[in-house]
Formats: sequence, C-alpha cells, structure tokens
Amino acid sequence: MIDQLPDSARRVALLLKERGHPHAVVMLPETGKTSAEAAAGLGCSIAQIAKSILFRRKEDDAPVLVIASGANRVDEAKVTARVGALARADARFVREKTGYAIGGVCPIGHAVTPVTLIDEDLLALESLWAAAGHPHAVFNLSPQELIELTGAPVVDVALRESVT
Repeated sequence: MIDQLPDSARRVALLLKERGHPHAVVMLPETGKTSAEAAAGLGCSIAQIAKSILFRRKEDDAPVLVIASGANRVDEAKVTARVGALARADARFVREKTGYAIGGVCPIGHAVTPVTLIDEDLLALESLWAAAGHPHAVFNLSPQELIELTGAPVVDVALRESVT
C-alpha cells in the first residue's frame, strides 16, 4: 500500500511507520486542501481536522507551525506573543521549509524543523485527522499521539470572538 502513495505521502507513511504510529496514510478521493473538504471526505467534524498552518517569523525567517482545530481561526496575536512577530508564508516558503505543498503540510517530517504550537482545543477530541504530505493524503491520530509525534507545547491559539 505504501508503494502506491504519491512520493510526499509515501515519505510521511514511512516516517510514521518508523515512529511506530499504528495508523496508515489514507488517500481521499477528493482533495483535502481545506478543513471542510477533508472533513466531508472523511465523514468527521471539521473540529477533528488538525490543520497545519505555517507562518514565517520576521526576526529570523524561521518557520512557525500552528496545528489548529479545523473549526478554529488562529489568533496571530496569541502566536506572536509566544514566538515573536509573524509574517505570511507564501507557497515557495512553505515548500522550501516543510517539503510539502500548501494543503498537504504534515505536522511532522519537515525540511527545516519549525517552531510548533498545538491548539489546546484539539485535546477535547478523541480522534484527529492530519495532512500526510499531499492534498489528498491524511492520517488518523489521537491528540496525545500528535503531542508525542511533534513534541510541541499545547497552547491557546484560537481566535475567540469577544461579546460586548
């Protein structure tokens, strides 16, 4: 099965296998570029999609990866407070720093190790789905497995609408 995956998804599948991860990479028939598309293809809630959003830290051009619930928008001010001022990461930066195309950025296996933060809202869920290196490839994991695979801290990164 691994041999039939696109190159970038095969790389993720081999990395997961090497790390003892029990779940296989799954290819969606339709793209999973957005959380809504991935959730529809998997038959799960949007919140269960662990989306990988990459920023560029202004100070040193380091990649900053935020793994957020698909139901949340990332509050850049909260991320900035933890890691420093941020800038947008264009497609070239994403590919160069992660080795993946936008829409397929996996939480692990990056070309350059990013500063990584995990959305605390993901911990309330039993099962998550994350991109596996390709816009059609995903893999299943628990919040605890996400923490173990990335070694990242769990923090509040969600934009909360204020009620006045």
